[in-house]
Amino acid sequence: MHPADALVAQGGLWLRLTAELQGLRGHRLPWVALTFGFGIGVYFALPLEPDRSAAWTMGMACGACAVLAWMGRGGAGFIALLAGILIAGVLAAQLRTNLVAGPVLGWRYYGAVEGRIVEIDRSASGAVRLTLDRVRLDRMGPAETPRRVRVSLQDETGVTPKPGLRVMTTAHLSPPAGPTEPGGFDFQRHAWFLKLGAIGYGRMPLLLAEAPRGGSALWIARLRTHVGESLRDRLPGQVGEVAAAITTGDRSGLSAEVTEALRASNLAHLLAISGLHMGLLVGFVFWAVRGGLALVPPLALNYPTREWAAAIALPFALFYLFLSGGTVATQRAFVMAAVMLGAILLGARALSIRSVAIAAIAVLLWRPESLTGPGFQMSFAATGALVVVFNAISRRQSGSWLRGWKGAVLSLLLSSIVAGAATGPFAALHFNRVGQFGVLANMLAVPMMGMAVMPLLLVGLLLMPLGLETLPLMVAGWGIEWILEVARRVAELPGAVRPIPAPDWRVLPVLGLGMAVLGAARGWGARGVAITLLGVSVILWTRAPRPEILISDDARLVGVMSPAGRWLSRDAGVGFVAESWLENDGDPVSQAEAAARPTIFDPTLPEIHVARGKRDLPAAIAACQRGDWIVSANPVTDAPVGCTVFDQETMRDTGAVAVSPDASGAMTVTTAKEVQGMRPWVPLPGG
Repeated sequence: MHPADALVAQGGLWLRLTAELQGLRGHRLPWVALTFGFGIGVYFALPLEPDRSAAWTMGMACGACAVLAWMGRGGAGFIALLAGILIAGVLAAQLRTNLVAGPVLGWRYYGAVEGRIVEIDRSASGAVRLTLDRVRLDRMGPAETPRRVRVSLQDETGVTPKPGLRVMTTAHLSPPAGPTEPGGFDFQRHAWFLKLGAIGYGRMPLLLAEAPRGGSALWIARLRTHVGESLRDRLPGQVGEVAAAITTGDRSGLSAEVTEALRASNLAHLLAISGLHMGLLVGFVFWAVRGGLALVPPLALNYPTREWAAAIALPFALFYLFLSGGTVATQRAFVMAAVMLGAILLGARALSIRSVAIAAIAVLLWRPESLTGPGFQMSFAATGALVVVFNAISRRQSGSWLRGWKGAVLSLLLSSIVAGAATGPFAALHFNRVGQFGVLANMLAVPMMGMAVMPLLLVGLLLMPLGLETLPLMVAGWGIEWILEVARRVAELPGAVRPIPAPDWRVLPVLGLGMAVLGAARGWGARGVAITLLGVSVILWTRAPRPEILISDDARLVGVMSPAGRWLSRDAGVGFVAESWLENDGDPVSQAEAAARPTIFDPTLPEIHVARGKRDLPAAIAACQRGDWIVSANPVTDAPVGCTVFDQETMRDTGAVAVSPDASGAMTVTTAKEVQGMRPWVPLPGG
């Protein structure tokens, strides 16, 4: 092509792009939210933390884009605006990283731990787990003491833990662990934004360090504790524990059996105080107030009762935010509810993609790191998909089939299918499992939650000061029993849970971007881009093999893929890592079963000599030949020439190690810290 023709073609493409963007007037907010989130994603994907000069440069570039957007017209100005918003997303995430920065324990600690209880939950093993702030550690100054620590209690004979109490115990503490494998869940980053500088366990009784003090924070904590205990007294057993979890967010009393049944039936979201609970509560208050005002004709005919109902529902949502403990998920749910109610107060449509975009921007401004979590991804995927689908139906006359009682049933079925389809890929990515009968379970359980459990729990709490709560709480308890029975029955169905192997870590951002573009798209051009991205994510998902070799970050566990599945070097110990590997393989077996598998491996893999302890180390060193590997939890100082050593010293600098085939079939070694990059939450090599 002649250079002049190419220039004309490029100019035509630019004009076409600006014309497309000009046509987005009135529908640009979703693209603003998408671009802001993309900028946050870019920040978390960076291999290096931007230094101060880079931050200043980005700030000036953001300002320049703002000026160009203000001066520009039509699509050109919008392109400049989006560029500035993308940079603003990067800067917002970096600002948040710096705001939550705090000391991280750099070694293993054993000694006295004192602090104020800010959260109570249970670990995977069922032990009571406390999160403490205002921490004090022996022989450690304030500058190096973590702002928060989390301790699992192996001995529960001491003081009954309650939020706000200042307690003390003797505990083992360690720095937050890195990913169990390269590209896996980054707990170090997760702990950084929770301000957790150390985690551990204690085998000594919990003691009261000082008498409780007053204050608003303690008053809220006391109210939450009182409400939870009152519900447990009136609704004994697991029914009361579920009621307390729904109301106050305290899931410490739930049994492992109930939790597993809810997960297997895809009903675990009913325990998390999120958009569903907040929406049910706000919806009940809104319609109860509006229905009550409609019974008074002078008010209903002459005053904006719809706006009044929204104004009354908003304080209830705020109260529920504080009562439930104000977790990240609840904050996100409150923002979404507040945006919807605000739209009603302003006379706009409450359920629109613009409202979803405003809620996403607000959540990401408050906590940019929530973009990387399953809660944000699944809640906005479900909400966005439901809004897009039901708005499309309402624009057609065929939407009339959704009216009446038949319409209510069909709407519920369609909602379950749409929400399940939107959240299913994210659930499989994060949890390596799919509940095959989730739509059935939600069809049977969610109406009970919305029509009986949530409204009657609210009524019961409001009537509790008058002593009239017995009847509503009893009926709410029947509803919870129904939900638990549905969860048990569905979980017992053959094939209720399907294990899903974990894909390459790149699948998640491509999938998320494709879903976001599909939600924001107005024309077939953008939809084509979204479909392409979703297709790429599917290809990456299906073609990414699991690592042939995995080595834990402390060199205590090795996993090698065999024809029968992954073989593990230990049948016990390092259980969390072993469970994580097997779940990521989509392999529902125990650690002991995996360790008993035959050691038949790919002959192209290096010979691995595993030394479980000091006694095994001399034999491993003697057997190692050129090209072989030695994996030892103890230091290896005299390995033969040509032997590759993975000991505790080496793993401290690399983190977990994976060996996977590349496109040509050759084996490539990847380390966890290589994937994590040099970020504030990643310990420096040798640190």
